[in-house]
Amino acid sequence: MRADQIAPERIPSLDGLRAISIVMVLFGHLAGTRGFPVTAVAGNLLGLGELGVHVFFVISGYLITRLLIDELDQHGRISLRHFYFRRTMRIFPPYYAYLGVVFLLSVAGVLQLAPHDLVHGLTYTSNYYPGRSWFLGHTWSLSVEEQFYLLWPAIIVLAGRRRAVVFAALTVLLVPVIRLGSWELMRWSGDGIGHRFETVADAIAIGCLLAGIRPWLHRSVVYLRALASPLFVAVPLLVVAVNLLHDHPVVYFTAALFIVNIGVAACVDWCVTFSEGRVGRLLNATPVVFVGMMSYSLYLWQQIFLNRASATEFSRFPLNLTLAIAAALGSYYLVERPSLRLRRRIEKRRVPAAGREDHRAARQGVAIHGIRASNPLISAPGGSPSVDFSPPR
Repeated sequence: MRADQIAPERIPSLDGLRAISIVMVLFGHLAGTRGFPVTAVAGNLLGLGELGVHVFFVISGYLITRLLIDELDQHGRISLRHFYFRRTMRIFPPYYAYLGVVFLLSVAGVLQLAPHDLVHGLTYTSNYYPGRSWFLGHTWSLSVEEQFYLLWPAIIVLAGRRRAVVFAALTVLLVPVIRLGSWELMRWSGDGIGHRFETVADAIAIGCLLAGIRPWLHRSVVYLRALASPLFVAVPLLVVAVNLLHDHPVVYFTAALFIVNIGVAACVDWCVTFSEGRVGRLLNATPVVFVGMMSYSLYLWQQIFLNRASATEFSRFPLNLTLAIAAALGSYYLVERPSLRLRRRIEKRRVPAAGREDHRAARQGVAIHGIRASNPLISAPGGSPSVDFSPPR
């Protein structure tokens, strides 16, 4: 039985793509650890960890935008209160649980943190703190995500759907210029390029743009033929090849990352569109989906164990990977799932009985039908949608 048959409310293939992303990150961090057959030099050359994070960003932009637009189509408004509540219950508990454990381990002398690690970790500003330690080094990407969650729904509400799509397109075009300018004019801040929000937002924006113009793209015969062509296999190969240019800053910060983002977005669309094909069946297979569902906890907890600079036995392969998976399972079952169950219980109390069926229908609409072709984003009115700031019921 495939996972999409078990959980029809989920958008097909996205969890499978998350699984691929987290495997790339794990491989990148395993390279160079004692006992792992791939050296740090080879791992850095491939750059799969960085690529995996970019895939996460594109998926996030695509998914969040589809959810917001579907809510707008179903209800005529976007409830920022509801959006931020759901994101808080989804993101905060596992994240702060990890920070709490890291803090206790630092107090016990098991690991050492940088002076301002916890302040930036607690406030989701690690992407502006290049001095962060290894153990909170990966929180830069979570900070980028949280900054996106804070800004993007408000942009759609205040600017309207059509202008929000234009804003996303301009971001895709402008951020490479910002990266290049930062590198050429502020070389001292080079370590932060690709981590600071203004230098990496295009990866998320391309996902937002895809969600916005996908109905229009799928009305194009030329685009659909290209998507269905056997030659499309060249797109993921091109993404991997271009990503190898990460040691050439000027090319990488401009053309290479632009191509990577466009290519990843095209691959996301291909996987969602052809979710019933052979590749789609693999991406939606239950074990693969489970890894994708665990990707958040895996991303959080692998950082402690997959440390190539550590000489402890806990950082030796395959024990380090085993411990990372065990810690992620603990986080998933003891923190993530209980917090999501609590979220659903609170939502049931907050959603009026009369509107509960509409709310459930909205969730189903995202999964099965996506953004309705009869009401595509690109042709939506330019006015700002209404927004619900009312307090919880």
